[in-house]
Amino acid sequence: MAVAVPVWFISLAALGALYLSAACIPLFARLAFCRLRRPIDLRRRYGTWAVITGPTTGLGKATAMELASRGISLVLLDLDAANLQSVSDTIRRTHTTIQTKTVVFDLSLVGTATGDHAMRELREAVEGLDVGVLVNNAAVARPGALYVHEADVERLARMVRVNVTGLTEVTAAVLPGMLERGRGAIVNVGSGSTVAVPSFPLYTVYSATKRYVAHLSRCLDVEYKSKGIDVQCQVPFYVHTGMLSPAVKATLTFPAFVATAEAYARDAARWIGHGGAICVPDASQQLQWFLAGLVPDAVHDWYRLRQHLKHRAIIRKLT
Repeated sequence: MAVAVPVWFISLAALGALYLSAACIPLFARLAFCRLRRPIDLRRRYGTWAVITGPTTGLGKATAMELASRGISLVLLDLDAANLQSVSDTIRRTHTTIQTKTVVFDLSLVGTATGDHAMRELREAVEGLDVGVLVNNAAVARPGALYVHEADVERLARMVRVNVTGLTEVTAAVLPGMLERGRGAIVNVGSGSTVAVPSFPLYTVYSATKRYVAHLSRCLDVEYKSKGIDVQCQVPFYVHTGMLSPAVKATLTFPAFVATAEAYARDAARWIGHGGAICVPDASQQLQWFLAGLVPDAVHDWYRLRQHLKHRAIIRKLT
């Protein structure tokens, strides 16, 4: 004998299907964009030069190489002169038509006499250049998974100076030229720790600095959109770089979702000028973002604390 299905059950199932369908539409649209939308000509749209902070390793170096491949000359800013020169030589050897300038700047020294001198050098380096793109990539993530009371306070303060104050001052130094020319793009590298999850315990100060970056980007985009300047916080999740610590690598649940720096940089360049003030350029990481949104905050909090306590235990063994 057939069992009649209650009307209330059918109604709830239909509502659930409609909700899931509506939630999936933005995801499918973003995934389609990644594959079908042609990237804009950054050089023609914004300008012939870009400023990149932290371009000597990992995502910063991959981004510098990607922009150079698109015909954009580069002002490279980092704290190590030898590494800057090495990357500069590599770029000019690989892309013979590209010009480079280097500025030695330890962003943790902003607000000091040394930092003020480096800031003047940056302003002099970009003066008269058609700087169309700024990529604020430099960031400090260490110390790793620790309770705040266990960390060296000076190291936490250094993290804030680099990730917050340094980024803000570099942006303020480059913006006037963009305003004068009436065009430009500012790309601030954020973190999935502030977009995809409600908390990121034991990496608290790091994720808090990236929350500042996301909010700053939203506000600047509103302020400057009408003046021809696009501002984005591009949000990577896990990427295979030096910032991916051994503790994180040892506990990755879905390693297939970890992008290479080169692949992420290609996707990130495609998203400049598109996707709004907050965007996740990598398609697989957009899927992660979508799935994370289906999980209750309390479950996120429990899982993240559990995982990060494992990170803490691994770090304590290694040190």
